[in-house]
Amino acid sequence: MNKKLLNIANLKTHFFTSKGIIKAVDGLYLDINLGESVGLVGESGSGKSVSATSIMRLVPSPPGRIVDGKIIFHDEDLLKKTEDEMRKIRGNKIAMCFQDPMTFLNPVKRVGDQIAEAILMHNDIDKKEAHVRAIEAMEQVQIASAAARSLDYPHHLSGGMRQRILLASAISCNPDLIIADEPTTSLDVITQADMLDLLIELKSEINSSILLISHDLGIIAQTCDHVFIMYSGKVLESGSVRDIFKDPLHPYTEGLLESLPRLHGKIRRTLKAIPGMVPNPMRPPSGCRFHPRCKYVMDICSTLEPEIVDMGNRRMVACHKINPPT
Repeated sequence: MNKKLLNIANLKTHFFTSKGIIKAVDGLYLDINLGESVGLVGESGSGKSVSATSIMRLVPSPPGRIVDGKIIFHDEDLLKKTEDEMRKIRGNKIAMCFQDPMTFLNPVKRVGDQIAEAILMHNDIDKKEAHVRAIEAMEQVQIASAAARSLDYPHHLSGGMRQRILLASAISCNPDLIIADEPTTSLDVITQADMLDLLIELKSEINSSILLISHDLGIIAQTCDHVFIMYSGKVLESGSVRDIFKDPLHPYTEGLLESLPRLHGKIRRTLKAIPGMVPNPMRPPSGCRFHPRCKYVMDICSTLEPEIVDMGNRRMVACHKINPPT
């Protein structure tokens, strides 16, 4: 049996504003095994990035607050850790690679020094050795002439190169879990493919697990073993990538797959958009949150929220169509 690295149960992260409570994450269930690549998929506004910052305990407070749930990492609840204890975990045991490098790279510091800072924070070594390790991390993410590039400032580098610098910083302490939040969003198609290949290689090289956050099921199919489908703060379905693509159970998953461009022989299939929009997290619909957009909607869907049900073999779904209430 695979050992659990991360197990999230009933996680709720809300933002308290003058206009009301924004329930960005509202009962998240997610688990990752050791050495596994897991995808978290959903449209913009579904709560994916807030889930990531919740795991890292980086939710801005105020206005945000984790109000319920458990985040079990290596059999310990991160929500019970002090801030000093979390500093020892962030960047060391759990590292995050963000989607916008220019937001998280200091524009007036050389990139090698920025990677070395993360290494110095978690290791009892001097600055010289930290800089050597920073260059090694840059070489691991396939940056050519890493020693010379370590002297560059972020604005000297291309978007793809800056993303590799963030990844080098993330892997520099050999973390057990890498959270990659939309790491290919701003990249061209070729650079995007290179980045995904690199993530897969690094996972094996440093014996890490990956949580890859994306709105694109096609990217998840290339990279992940298991996938969680998130909508309006909740997971509606989860399963192996093979099961999800072969036999989607939830109507939302079905809609996401129908929106993917594919070829049937030499004929390009007509894409189908999911009607409507992700609901306002301040005023989610009653019952199933997807029911206003669902083509299989029944009367009960608007009044009773479906429970997420274990279908066996780590397959879960929350849908009245699949699991009618008794």
